[in-house]
Amino acid sequence: MDDDDADYMQGSEDEDYGFEFDDDEEAGEDAEGTDLENLYYTAKSKKEDNPEEALKAFKVIVEKEPEKGDWGFKALKQSTKLLFLVLKRPQDALKTYTQLLTYTKSAVTRNYSEKTINGILDYVGGGKGGIVEVDVLEKFYQVTKDALEDAKNERLSAKTNLKLAKLWLDRKEYVRLSKIIRDLHNATGVAGEGDDQSQRGTQLLEIYALEIQMYNETRNHKKLKEIYNATNNVRSAIPHPRIMGVIKECGGKMWMGERQWNRASEDFFESFRNYDEAGSPQRIQVLKYLVLANMLTGSEVNPFDSQETKPYKNDSQIKAMTDLVDAYQRREVHSAEKILRDNRSTIMDDPFIRSYIGELLRSLRTSYLIDLIKPYTRLELSFLARQLNVATEEVEELLIGLILEGKVEGRIDQVGMRLELDSKQSLEKKRYAALKKWTEALESVHGVVVGKTASNGRGPDMGMLGPDSFLREDRWN
Repeated sequence: MDDDDADYMQGSEDEDYGFEFDDDEEAGEDAEGTDLENLYYTAKSKKEDNPEEALKAFKVIVEKEPEKGDWGFKALKQSTKLLFLVLKRPQDALKTYTQLLTYTKSAVTRNYSEKTINGILDYVGGGKGGIVEVDVLEKFYQVTKDALEDAKNERLSAKTNLKLAKLWLDRKEYVRLSKIIRDLHNATGVAGEGDDQSQRGTQLLEIYALEIQMYNETRNHKKLKEIYNATNNVRSAIPHPRIMGVIKECGGKMWMGERQWNRASEDFFESFRNYDEAGSPQRIQVLKYLVLANMLTGSEVNPFDSQETKPYKNDSQIKAMTDLVDAYQRREVHSAEKILRDNRSTIMDDPFIRSYIGELLRSLRTSYLIDLIKPYTRLELSFLARQLNVATEEVEELLIGLILEGKVEGRIDQVGMRLELDSKQSLEKKRYAALKKWTEALESVHGVVVGKTASNGRGPDMGMLGPDSFLREDRWN
Protein backbone atom coordinates (compact mmCIF):
# COMPACT_ATOMS: atom_id res chain seq x y z
CA MET A 1 0.00 0.00 0.00
CA ASP A 2 1.54 3.34 -1.02
CA ASP A 3 1.67 6.50 1.07
CA ASP A 4 -1.16 8.20 -0.77
CA ASP A 5 -3.30 5.17 0.11
CA ALA A 6 -2.34 5.78 3.69
CA ASP A 7 -3.61 9.35 3.28
CA TYR A 8 -6.97 7.98 2.28
CA MET A 9 -7.05 5.80 5.38
CA GLN A 10 -7.08 8.81 7.71
CA GLY A 11 -10.84 8.56 7.29
CA SER A 12 -11.88 12.09 8.25
CA GLU A 13 -13.26 14.86 6.14
CA ASP A 14 -11.38 17.29 8.34
CA GLU A 15 -8.01 15.88 7.28
CA ASP A 16 -5.90 17.71 4.72
CA TYR A 17 -5.13 15.00 2.22
CA GLY A 18 -1.70 15.80 0.75
CA PHE A 19 -1.19 14.64 -2.82
CA GLU A 20 1.81 12.40 -2.78
CA PHE A 21 3.12 10.04 -5.46
CA ASP A 22 5.09 7.67 -3.25
CA ASP A 23 5.90 4.03 -3.69
CA ASP A 24 3.50 1.28 -2.70
CA GLU A 25 4.67 -1.21 -0.11
CA GLU A 26 3.02 -4.42 -1.16
CA ALA A 27 4.45 -7.91 -0.94
CA GLY A 28 3.46 -11.49 -1.50
CA GLU A 29 2.53 -11.41 -5.18
CA ASP A 30 2.63 -14.47 -7.40
CA ALA A 31 4.65 -14.69 -10.62
CA GLU A 32 1.90 -13.25 -12.77
CA GLY A 33 1.35 -10.53 -10.24
CA THR A 34 5.06 -9.76 -10.19
CA ASP A 35 4.92 -8.85 -13.87
CA LEU A 36 2.00 -6.49 -13.24
CA GLU A 37 3.79 -5.11 -10.22
CA ASN A 38 6.86 -4.26 -12.32
CA LEU A 39 4.66 -2.58 -14.92
CA TYR A 40 2.94 -0.61 -12.15
CA TYR A 41 6.16 0.73 -10.65
CA THR A 42 7.53 1.53 -14.11
CA ALA A 43 4.38 3.53 -14.82
CA LYS A 44 4.67 5.34 -11.49
CA SER A 45 8.24 6.37 -12.26
CA LYS A 46 6.99 8.30 -15.31
CA LYS A 47 4.28 10.32 -13.55
CA GLU A 48 6.25 13.42 -12.70
CA ASP A 49 8.34 13.69 -15.86
CA ASN A 50 5.86 12.38 -18.40
CA PRO A 51 2.30 12.05 -17.05
CA GLU A 52 0.85 11.17 -20.47
CA GLU A 53 3.21 8.20 -20.84
CA ALA A 54 2.43 7.14 -17.28
CA LEU A 55 -1.28 7.27 -18.12
CA LYS A 56 -0.77 4.95 -21.11
CA ALA A 57 1.27 2.55 -18.97
CA PHE A 58 -1.46 2.37 -16.32
CA LYS A 59 -3.99 1.60 -19.04
CA VAL A 60 -1.83 -1.35 -20.20
CA ILE A 61 -1.91 -2.79 -16.65
CA VAL A 62 -5.73 -2.67 -16.58
CA GLU A 63 -5.89 -4.39 -19.98
CA LYS A 64 -3.30 -7.07 -19.15
CA GLU A 65 -4.76 -8.14 -15.81
CA PRO A 66 -6.65 -11.39 -16.56
CA GLU A 67 -9.40 -10.57 -14.09
CA LYS A 68 -10.13 -7.56 -11.94
CA GLY A 69 -7.66 -7.37 -9.09
CA ASP A 70 -5.45 -5.17 -6.92
CA TRP A 71 -3.05 -3.93 -9.64
CA GLY A 72 -5.80 -2.89 -12.01
CA PHE A 73 -7.54 -1.10 -9.13
CA LYS A 74 -4.34 0.71 -8.19
CA ALA A 75 -3.67 1.66 -11.82
CA LEU A 76 -7.16 3.13 -12.18
CA LYS A 77 -6.75 5.03 -8.93
CA GLN A 78 -3.46 6.54 -10.09
CA SER A 79 -4.96 7.34 -13.50
CA THR A 80 -7.90 9.15 -11.87
CA LYS A 81 -5.57 11.25 -9.73
CA LEU A 82 -3.28 12.04 -12.66
CA LEU A 83 -6.16 13.14 -14.87
CA PHE A 84 -7.87 15.18 -12.19
CA LEU A 85 -4.98 16.74 -10.27
CA VAL A 86 -2.15 16.97 -12.79
CA LEU A 87 -3.60 17.00 -16.28
CA LYS A 88 -6.76 18.90 -15.22
CA ARG A 89 -9.11 16.72 -17.28
CA PRO A 90 -12.00 16.04 -14.88
CA GLN A 91 -14.26 14.46 -17.53
CA ASP A 92 -11.59 11.84 -18.36
CA ALA A 93 -10.94 11.36 -14.63
CA LEU A 94 -14.66 10.61 -14.23
CA LYS A 95 -14.35 7.79 -16.80
CA THR A 96 -11.44 6.07 -15.03
CA TYR A 97 -13.15 6.57 -11.66
CA THR A 98 -16.36 4.98 -12.98
CA GLN A 99 -14.30 2.00 -14.17
CA LEU A 100 -12.57 1.82 -10.78
CA LEU A 101 -15.95 1.56 -9.01
CA THR A 102 -16.65 -1.73 -10.83
CA TYR A 103 -13.72 -3.26 -8.91
CA THR A 104 -15.26 -2.55 -5.51
CA LYS A 105 -17.67 -5.50 -5.58
CA SER A 106 -15.09 -8.28 -5.31
CA ALA A 107 -11.66 -7.31 -6.68
CA VAL A 108 -10.44 -5.52 -3.52
CA THR A 109 -11.37 -5.55 0.14
CA ARG A 110 -14.36 -3.50 1.19
CA ASN A 111 -12.32 -1.44 3.64
CA TYR A 112 -9.66 -0.56 1.03
CA SER A 113 -12.27 0.35 -1.58
CA GLU A 114 -14.12 2.60 0.90
CA LYS A 115 -10.93 4.43 1.84
CA THR A 116 -10.07 4.94 -1.81
CA ILE A 117 -13.54 6.22 -2.72
CA ASN A 118 -13.54 8.62 0.24
CA GLY A 119 -10.10 9.86 -0.70
CA ILE A 120 -10.96 10.52 -4.35
CA LEU A 121 -14.18 12.31 -3.40
CA ASP A 122 -12.20 14.46 -0.99
CA TYR A 123 -9.84 15.45 -3.80
CA VAL A 124 -12.70 16.17 -6.14
CA GLY A 125 -14.75 18.14 -3.64
CA GLY A 126 -11.80 19.86 -1.99
CA GLY A 127 -10.91 21.91 -5.03
CA LYS A 128 -7.35 20.58 -5.17
CA GLY A 129 -7.72 20.00 -8.86
CA GLY A 130 -8.81 23.60 -9.36
CA ILE A 131 -12.34 25.00 -9.58
CA VAL A 132 -14.58 22.10 -10.52
CA GLU A 133 -17.90 22.72 -12.21
CA VAL A 134 -20.96 21.76 -10.22
CA ASP A 135 -22.25 19.35 -12.85
CA VAL A 136 -18.91 17.46 -12.81
CA LEU A 137 -19.10 17.15 -9.02
CA GLU A 138 -22.65 15.85 -9.26
CA LYS A 139 -21.58 13.22 -11.81
CA PHE A 140 -18.75 11.97 -9.56
CA TYR A 141 -21.14 11.60 -6.64
CA GLN A 142 -23.93 10.13 -8.75
CA VAL A 143 -21.79 7.33 -10.19
CA THR A 144 -20.55 6.66 -6.65
CA LYS A 145 -24.10 6.40 -5.28
CA ASP A 146 -25.17 4.15 -8.15
CA ALA A 147 -22.23 1.81 -7.53
CA LEU A 148 -22.84 1.70 -3.78
CA GLU A 149 -26.56 1.00 -4.22
CA ASP A 150 -25.69 -1.80 -6.62
CA ALA A 151 -23.26 -3.21 -4.06
CA LYS A 152 -25.85 -2.68 -1.29
CA ASN A 153 -23.30 -0.78 0.77
CA GLU A 154 -25.79 1.38 2.74
CA ARG A 155 -23.26 2.55 5.30
CA LEU A 156 -20.86 4.04 2.75
CA SER A 157 -23.80 5.34 0.72
CA ALA A 158 -24.98 7.36 3.73
CA LYS A 159 -21.45 8.65 4.34
CA THR A 160 -21.16 9.68 0.70
CA ASN A 161 -24.44 11.59 0.88
CA LEU A 162 -23.29 13.35 4.04
CA LYS A 163 -20.02 14.25 2.31
CA LEU A 164 -21.94 15.67 -0.66
CA ALA A 165 -24.26 17.61 1.65
CA LYS A 166 -21.21 19.16 3.36
CA LEU A 167 -19.83 20.07 -0.06
CA TRP A 168 -23.06 21.84 -1.06
CA LEU A 169 -23.08 23.67 2.29
CA ASP A 170 -19.51 24.91 1.78
CA ARG A 171 -20.42 26.05 -1.74
CA LYS A 172 -23.68 27.65 -0.51
CA GLU A 173 -25.70 25.49 -2.91
CA TYR A 174 -28.72 25.56 -0.62
CA VAL A 175 -31.28 24.21 -3.11
CA ARG A 176 -29.13 21.13 -3.77
CA LEU A 177 -28.39 20.84 -0.05
CA SER A 178 -32.10 20.88 0.87
CA LYS A 179 -32.79 18.05 -1.57
CA ILE A 180 -30.02 15.81 -0.28
CA ILE A 181 -31.01 16.50 3.34
CA ARG A 182 -34.51 15.28 2.53
CA ASP A 183 -33.03 12.13 1.00
CA LEU A 184 -30.88 11.59 4.09
CA HIS A 185 -33.86 12.01 6.42
CA ASN A 186 -35.87 9.51 4.36
CA ALA A 187 -33.03 6.98 4.40
CA THR A 188 -32.46 7.41 8.14
CA GLY A 189 -36.17 7.09 8.91
CA VAL A 190 -36.41 3.66 7.26
CA ALA A 191 -35.11 1.14 9.75
CA GLY A 192 -35.81 -2.41 10.81
CA GLU A 193 -35.95 -3.89 14.29
CA GLY A 194 -32.40 -5.15 14.13
CA ASP A 195 -30.89 -1.82 13.15
CA ASP A 196 -28.37 -0.18 15.45
CA GLN A 197 -30.35 2.61 17.13
CA SER A 198 -27.23 4.44 18.33
CA GLN A 199 -25.87 4.49 14.78
CA ARG A 200 -29.16 5.92 13.49
CA GLY A 201 -29.19 8.53 16.25
CA THR A 202 -25.60 9.51 15.47
CA GLN A 203 -26.38 9.82 11.77
CA LEU A 204 -29.46 11.90 12.54
CA LEU A 205 -27.35 14.36 14.54
CA GLU A 206 -24.94 14.65 11.60
CA ILE A 207 -27.89 15.54 9.35
CA TYR A 208 -29.18 18.05 11.90
CA ALA A 209 -25.70 19.62 12.12
CA LEU A 210 -25.74 20.28 8.35
CA GLU A 211 -29.33 21.51 8.47
CA ILE A 212 -28.77 23.86 11.39
CA GLN A 213 -25.78 25.42 9.63
CA MET A 214 -27.87 25.99 6.51
CA TYR A 215 -30.64 27.74 8.46
CA ASN A 216 -28.07 29.77 10.39
CA GLU A 217 -26.43 31.01 7.18
CA THR A 218 -29.77 31.71 5.47
CA ARG A 219 -31.07 33.43 8.66
CA ASN A 220 -34.17 31.26 8.86
CA HIS A 221 -34.51 31.67 12.63
CA LYS A 222 -37.80 29.78 12.92
CA LYS A 223 -36.42 26.62 11.28
CA LEU A 224 -33.11 27.06 13.09
CA LYS A 225 -34.83 26.90 16.47
CA GLU A 226 -36.97 23.98 15.35
CA ILE A 227 -33.92 21.91 14.35
CA TYR A 228 -32.01 22.99 17.47
CA ASN A 229 -34.83 21.72 19.68
CA ALA A 230 -34.97 18.50 17.64
CA THR A 231 -31.28 17.81 18.38
CA ASN A 232 -32.07 17.83 22.10
CA ASN A 233 -34.63 15.06 21.57
CA VAL A 234 -32.21 12.61 19.90
CA ARG A 235 -31.45 9.69 22.17
CA SER A 236 -29.01 6.76 21.94
CA ALA A 237 -26.48 8.68 19.88
CA ILE A 238 -22.69 8.73 20.12
CA PRO A 239 -21.83 11.73 17.94
CA HIS A 240 -18.36 12.93 17.06
CA PRO A 241 -17.55 15.94 19.30
CA ARG A 242 -17.10 18.07 16.17
CA ILE A 243 -20.78 17.50 15.33
CA MET A 244 -21.88 18.66 18.79
CA GLY A 245 -19.52 21.60 18.48
CA VAL A 246 -21.32 22.68 15.30
CA ILE A 247 -24.79 22.26 16.83
CA LYS A 248 -23.95 24.17 20.02
CA GLU A 249 -22.17 26.94 18.07
CA CYS A 250 -25.29 27.53 15.97
CA GLY A 251 -27.40 27.32 19.13
CA GLY A 252 -25.27 30.00 20.76
CA LYS A 253 -25.69 32.26 17.74
CA MET A 254 -29.44 31.67 17.85
CA TRP A 255 -29.64 32.73 21.52
CA MET A 256 -27.49 35.79 20.77
CA GLY A 257 -30.03 36.83 18.14
CA GLU A 258 -32.73 36.60 20.81
CA ARG A 259 -30.61 38.63 23.27
CA GLN A 260 -30.52 35.69 25.69
CA TRP A 261 -26.90 36.23 26.63
CA ASN A 262 -26.73 33.64 29.43
CA ARG A 263 -28.06 30.80 27.28
CA ALA A 264 -25.75 31.85 24.45
CA SER A 265 -22.80 31.78 26.84
CA GLU A 266 -23.71 28.25 27.98
CA ASP A 267 -23.97 26.92 24.41
CA PHE A 268 -20.75 28.59 23.29
CA PHE A 269 -18.93 27.01 26.22
CA GLU A 270 -20.27 23.56 25.26
CA SER A 271 -19.32 24.20 21.64
CA PHE A 272 -15.80 25.23 22.63
CA ARG A 273 -15.41 22.16 24.85
CA ASN A 274 -16.46 19.81 22.03
CA TYR A 275 -14.31 21.51 19.40
CA ASP A 276 -11.39 21.36 21.80
CA GLU A 277 -11.93 17.63 22.33
CA ALA A 278 -12.10 17.12 18.55
CA GLY A 279 -8.94 19.17 18.01
CA SER A 280 -10.82 21.51 15.67
CA PRO A 281 -9.28 24.96 15.01
CA GLN A 282 -12.83 26.38 15.21
CA ARG A 283 -12.45 26.27 19.01
CA ILE A 284 -10.54 29.58 18.92
CA GLN A 285 -13.33 31.40 17.09
CA VAL A 286 -16.01 29.97 19.36
CA LEU A 287 -13.95 30.96 22.40
CA LYS A 288 -14.15 34.56 21.14
CA TYR A 289 -17.93 34.18 20.89
CA LEU A 290 -17.99 32.85 24.45
CA VAL A 291 -16.07 35.87 25.72
CA LEU A 292 -18.41 38.23 23.85
CA ALA A 293 -21.56 36.59 25.25
CA ASN A 294 -20.09 36.56 28.75
CA MET A 295 -19.42 40.31 28.65
CA LEU A 296 -22.94 41.01 27.39
CA THR A 297 -24.39 39.14 30.38
CA GLY A 298 -22.70 41.75 32.59
CA SER A 299 -21.08 38.95 34.57
CA GLU A 300 -18.10 39.77 36.76
CA VAL A 301 -16.76 36.22 36.30
CA ASN A 302 -13.79 36.03 33.97
CA PRO A 303 -14.45 33.34 31.29
CA PHE A 304 -10.77 32.40 31.35
CA ASP A 305 -10.93 31.29 34.97
CA SER A 306 -12.31 27.87 33.98
CA GLN A 307 -10.03 24.87 33.62
CA GLU A 308 -11.00 24.35 29.96
CA THR A 309 -10.37 27.91 28.75
CA LYS A 310 -7.38 28.88 30.90
CA PRO A 311 -4.75 27.28 28.58
CA TYR A 312 -5.87 29.59 25.76
CA LYS A 313 -5.70 32.82 27.74
CA ASN A 314 -2.38 33.89 26.20
CA ASP A 315 -3.07 32.55 22.69
CA SER A 316 -2.15 35.19 20.10
CA GLN A 317 -5.66 35.02 18.61
CA ILE A 318 -7.30 35.30 22.03
CA LYS A 319 -5.04 37.88 23.74
CA ALA A 320 -7.06 40.81 22.38
CA MET A 321 -10.27 39.32 23.79
CA THR A 322 -8.71 38.79 27.24
CA ASP A 323 -7.58 42.44 27.22
CA LEU A 324 -11.10 43.46 26.22
CA VAL A 325 -12.55 41.48 29.15
CA ASP A 326 -10.16 43.24 31.56
CA ALA A 327 -11.10 46.66 30.20
CA TYR A 328 -14.80 45.80 30.37
CA GLN A 329 -14.64 44.64 33.97
CA ARG A 330 -12.75 47.82 34.97
CA ARG A 331 -15.36 49.90 33.05
CA GLU A 332 -12.54 51.50 31.04
CA VAL A 333 -14.48 52.43 27.93
CA HIS A 334 -11.56 54.24 26.24
CA SER A 335 -9.23 51.26 26.72
CA ALA A 336 -11.87 48.96 25.25
CA GLU A 337 -12.29 51.18 22.19
CA LYS A 338 -8.52 51.27 21.67
CA ILE A 339 -8.30 47.46 21.89
CA LEU A 340 -11.00 47.15 19.22
CA ARG A 341 -9.18 49.60 16.94
CA ASP A 342 -5.78 47.95 17.37
CA ASN A 343 -7.02 44.39 16.90
CA ARG A 344 -9.37 44.70 13.97
CA SER A 345 -8.15 41.54 12.25
CA THR A 346 -8.71 39.28 15.28
CA ILE A 347 -11.97 40.86 16.52
CA MET A 348 -13.75 43.22 14.15
CA ASP A 349 -13.14 41.27 10.93
CA ASP A 350 -15.52 38.55 12.12
CA PRO A 351 -19.02 39.62 10.93
CA PHE A 352 -20.75 37.88 13.83
CA ILE A 353 -18.63 39.57 16.51
CA ARG A 354 -18.84 42.91 14.70
CA SER A 355 -22.64 42.81 14.74
CA TYR A 356 -22.62 42.80 18.58
CA ILE A 357 -19.76 45.20 19.27
CA GLY A 358 -22.21 48.13 19.21
CA GLU A 359 -24.29 46.41 21.89
CA LEU A 360 -21.16 45.74 23.93
CA LEU A 361 -19.92 49.33 23.73
CA ARG A 362 -23.38 50.61 24.62
CA SER A 363 -23.38 48.44 27.74
CA LEU A 364 -19.88 49.60 28.67
CA ARG A 365 -20.66 53.29 28.05
CA THR A 366 -23.84 52.99 30.10
CA SER A 367 -21.94 51.58 33.09
CA TYR A 368 -19.25 54.23 32.68
CA LEU A 369 -21.88 56.98 32.50
CA ILE A 370 -23.63 55.86 35.69
CA ASP A 371 -20.33 55.96 37.60
CA LEU A 372 -19.42 59.32 36.05
CA ILE A 373 -22.57 61.24 37.08
CA LYS A 374 -22.84 59.95 40.68
CA PRO A 375 -21.14 62.93 42.41
CA TYR A 376 -23.10 65.60 40.50
CA THR A 377 -26.53 67.17 40.54
CA ARG A 378 -26.25 68.91 37.17
CA LEU A 379 -24.04 68.23 34.13
CA GLU A 380 -23.72 69.57 30.62
CA LEU A 381 -24.41 66.94 27.94
CA SER A 382 -21.45 68.26 25.98
CA PHE A 383 -19.18 67.47 28.96
CA LEU A 384 -20.46 63.90 29.10
CA ALA A 385 -20.02 63.55 25.34
CA ARG A 386 -16.38 64.60 25.62
CA GLN A 387 -15.79 62.12 28.44
CA LEU A 388 -17.26 59.28 26.38
CA ASN A 389 -15.76 60.51 23.11
CA VAL A 390 -19.13 60.26 21.35
CA ALA A 391 -21.68 62.67 19.86
CA THR A 392 -23.98 64.67 22.17
CA GLU A 393 -27.00 62.99 20.56
CA GLU A 394 -25.68 59.56 21.57
CA VAL A 395 -25.18 60.67 25.17
CA GLU A 396 -28.73 62.03 25.23
CA GLU A 397 -30.04 58.72 23.90
CA LEU A 398 -28.11 56.76 26.55
CA LEU A 399 -29.41 59.02 29.34
CA ILE A 400 -33.02 58.74 28.15
CA GLY A 401 -32.69 54.97 28.27
CA LEU A 402 -31.24 55.05 31.79
CA ILE A 403 -33.99 57.40 33.02
CA LEU A 404 -36.73 55.22 31.53
CA GLU A 405 -35.19 52.10 33.09
CA GLY A 406 -35.05 53.83 36.50
CA LYS A 407 -31.26 53.57 36.70
CA VAL A 408 -30.89 57.37 36.77
CA GLU A 409 -33.34 59.70 38.56
CA GLY A 410 -33.42 63.03 36.85
CA ARG A 411 -34.48 64.84 33.73
CA ILE A 412 -32.89 66.29 30.60
CA ASP A 413 -33.20 70.00 29.99
CA GLN A 414 -33.24 69.98 26.21
CA VAL A 415 -33.13 73.76 25.99
CA GLY A 416 -30.00 74.10 28.12
CA MET A 417 -28.76 70.64 27.04
CA ARG A 418 -28.16 69.64 30.66
CA LEU A 419 -28.83 66.62 32.82
CA GLU A 420 -30.44 67.58 36.13
CA LEU A 421 -30.32 64.85 38.75
CA ASP A 422 -32.87 64.40 41.56
CA SER A 423 -30.45 62.88 44.04
CA LYS A 424 -31.45 65.11 47.01
CA GLN A 425 -35.16 64.87 46.31
CA SER A 426 -34.79 61.14 45.82
CA LEU A 427 -33.12 60.80 49.24
CA GLU A 428 -35.93 62.74 50.91
CA LYS A 429 -38.50 60.52 49.19
CA LYS A 430 -36.77 57.41 50.46
CA ARG A 431 -36.64 58.79 54.02
CA TYR A 432 -40.33 59.75 53.92
CA ALA A 433 -41.24 56.29 52.61
CA ALA A 434 -39.24 54.61 55.39
CA LEU A 435 -40.85 56.84 58.07
CA LYS A 436 -44.32 56.14 56.72
CA LYS A 437 -43.66 52.41 56.76
CA TRP A 438 -42.42 52.60 60.36
CA THR A 439 -45.49 54.61 61.47
CA GLU A 440 -47.85 52.13 59.84
CA ALA A 441 -46.11 49.29 61.68
CA LEU A 442 -46.55 51.07 65.05
CA GLU A 443 -50.22 51.71 64.38
CA SER A 444 -50.71 48.05 63.54
CA VAL A 445 -49.12 46.95 66.85
CA HIS A 446 -51.22 49.51 68.74
CA GLY A 447 -54.42 48.19 67.16
CA VAL A 448 -53.60 44.60 68.14
CA VAL A 449 -52.94 45.57 71.80
CA VAL A 450 -56.13 47.64 72.09
CA GLY A 451 -58.15 44.80 70.60
CA LYS A 452 -56.81 42.28 73.13
CA THR A 453 -57.53 44.64 76.06
CA ALA A 454 -61.12 45.24 74.95
CA SER A 455 -61.76 41.51 74.63
CA ASN A 456 -60.72 41.03 78.32
CA GLY A 457 -63.41 43.55 79.49
CA ARG A 458 -60.94 46.11 80.70
CA GLY A 459 -60.94 49.72 79.71
CA PRO A 460 -57.85 51.21 78.27
CA ASP A 461 -55.40 52.58 80.74
CA MET A 462 -52.99 55.41 80.23
CA GLY A 463 -50.39 53.09 78.76
CA MET A 464 -52.75 51.80 76.10
CA LEU A 465 -53.85 55.12 74.72
CA GLY A 466 -52.82 56.15 71.29
CA PRO A 467 -50.42 59.07 70.88
CA ASP A 468 -53.22 61.39 69.76
CA SER A 469 -55.46 60.57 72.74
CA PHE A 470 -53.81 63.21 74.90
CA LEU A 471 -54.80 65.91 72.46
CA ARG A 472 -58.55 65.38 72.77
CA GLU A 473 -60.41 67.78 75.12
CA ASP A 474 -62.97 65.18 76.30
CA ARG A 475 -60.16 63.10 77.77
CA TRP A 476 -59.63 65.66 80.48
CA ASN A 477 -63.24 66.82 81.09
